[in-house]
Amino acid sequence: MSEHRKKPATKLPKDHVQKLEKIAEVITKYEAKPSNLIMILHAAQGIYGYLPYVVQKFIADKLHIPVAEVSGVVSFYSFFSTESKGEHTIMVCMGTACYVRGAEKLVKGLEKHLNVEVDGTTEDGKFTLCKARCIGTCGLAPAMMIDDTVCKSVNPNKLESILSKY
Repeated sequence: MSEHRKKPATKLPKDHVQKLEKIAEVITKYEAKPSNLIMILHAAQGIYGYLPYVVQKFIADKLHIPVAEVSGVVSFYSFFSTESKGEHTIMVCMGTACYVRGAEKLVKGLEKHLNVEVDGTTEDGKFTLCKARCIGTCGLAPAMMIDDTVCKSVNPNKLESILSKY
């Protein structure tokens, strides 16, 4: 028989442990029901900032469900992210009204101004640039959101002024 060896315990950073404890509180609030998975994931992403494998596994273990089920939900919904994001998230609306009114030029302008590609984070960690299918602001097209703030009728000439507020 071969001897089974346990991996040595690695000490987690204190802030990581605190975040997992907060996520555990959320799971308790939702009575550890798998039917509340999306709400738990939403809260966990708010606490942790994103949903890396270690967080997905933690949630799966607490809900007594396979981690593949959690990962499936995380990968299905575009709201969830498995990668660390910048301090501010920029979402450019690519819905029909925004696209027709120049959303693609807006994306290109942001990529150039921030020196980052879509789904990337700036070198300083300040901004993450993303595309959204629709942000529900068709009358304000082309539009983008920075965190929870909607920026309306945006064009590449306005980018520097808008981003300087962050």
